[in-house]
Amino acid sequence: SPTTNMLDRGWGVTFSELTERRPEAFANRTVQQQQQTAWEANLDRLKRRPPDKLPKDLKFRGKEFLAILPDFLKDSYKGYRCTADAAIDNGRVEETAKNRDKYFAHWCLFLQPWGADPYLDSTPFVDRMHHITSFAGRVRQGDVGRGKQVRVGTVRSALAAIAQTIAMDRGKTPLHNDLGDYHLPIRHMLDGFEKVDPPSEKKLAVGIDLPEHCCARAKRACSAKARAIGDLILIAFYFLLRIGEYTIKRTRNNSKRTVQFRMRDVIFFKKSQGRLQQLPRTAPNRDILSADGVTLRLSNQKNGYKNACIHQEHNGHEFLSPVRAVGRRVCHIRQHSTDPDIFLSAFFEDDGRNGDVTDNDIRKELKLAAIALNYESRGIPVTRIDTHSLRAGGANALHLSGYSDREIQKMGRWTSETFKEYIQEQLSSFTEGMSTRMRQRFNFVNVEGGILNNITNTIMGY
Repeated sequence: SPTTNMLDRGWGVTFSELTERRPEAFANRTVQQQQQTAWEANLDRLKRRPPDKLPKDLKFRGKEFLAILPDFLKDSYKGYRCTADAAIDNGRVEETAKNRDKYFAHWCLFLQPWGADPYLDSTPFVDRMHHITSFAGRVRQGDVGRGKQVRVGTVRSALAAIAQTIAMDRGKTPLHNDLGDYHLPIRHMLDGFEKVDPPSEKKLAVGIDLPEHCCARAKRACSAKARAIGDLILIAFYFLLRIGEYTIKRTRNNSKRTVQFRMRDVIFFKKSQGRLQQLPRTAPNRDILSADGVTLRLSNQKNGYKNACIHQEHNGHEFLSPVRAVGRRVCHIRQHSTDPDIFLSAFFEDDGRNGDVTDNDIRKELKLAAIALNYESRGIPVTRIDTHSLRAGGANALHLSGYSDREIQKMGRWTSETFKEYIQEQLSSFTEGMSTRMRQRFNFVNVEGGILNNITNTIMGY
């Protein structure tokens, strides 16, 4: 990475060279000129530091390890090292790796005026806490981002990036104690940031009327893209999908772990003699559009689970059914492409244009539908409706229909109980009839009251 290259050369790079290598890290810096002055002023002094004080562990040491081996072993051992390095890189989510490199580059730059070792190995505890918390303050003020104050979560991410980078080389970090917790000054600082942060506003669930409205509106549309958006919204609601599982982003699509649904991930079923039987992939459109069930397979997802399958059956409606919506997507795509790896978000217009539905397309359609259905009158602001509202709405619909927490968790592929955050108790359905039942009078007696009274009397000597 640019950070490693910078340190491999003994920090012997100019500020302009660093900004050219990492333009995204310095593009919006409000104090760039001041930092450049500090960088250049300290560069000569940093070059004069004794070699044993430079962070040697950041240097690529593969050549050093290979140099002591016999010649006939070097090629084999180099292959082992390359295999391990490739696995280490592959084990990190690309987006996380980019953030880690970005924050560590800023961390190294921040320490330049003090001439401090980025690992803080020989730094006294007081100075160490000063450097770390001061850098956290810089992140908090937005000097590492867009120039605006950020929430405590961003500060935590920056500190975690530094800790993980150091841990990869040292095995431990200067930010944590022996129990694995942040040192007390850091914990107090983060608690202080959190106390003054405004409460986070979670996106609210939507009802089935919203995805059905989008789907019905798409039915009347002339463009293939509009029809694709409507079908995907209905599919996302019924299958409790994350936005990255059925759409693409304009940028950074390869930086996430989640893999979108592809044509090869869809399997249709037809009932025969009371049992579901799998349809062949070459089944005609009439069979696909009359299927009784469909299974979607996720080759990889956010939580790392691979080949997870989710199934839905036909709900009886010939258009507003998740099975029919998936069928329409498949039939449309295979009319124009035989590629089994093409995404379900693909669309092909009659004039030859083609593309994929993006997260912004879904977001825009949801807000338009919420306005049309007057969601504001239900106490659900349009600003709090987003792509996550479909996943939350599907979970709420299952809960209100009487499905157990375990069934909802399985359907949404949640690995922990975080799914309960999607089931929103502020909805009126959760308290329907509650006050009436609470008016019932129960003749109850405190069975331990007499015992406690006798003990009190004994102690008091009554």
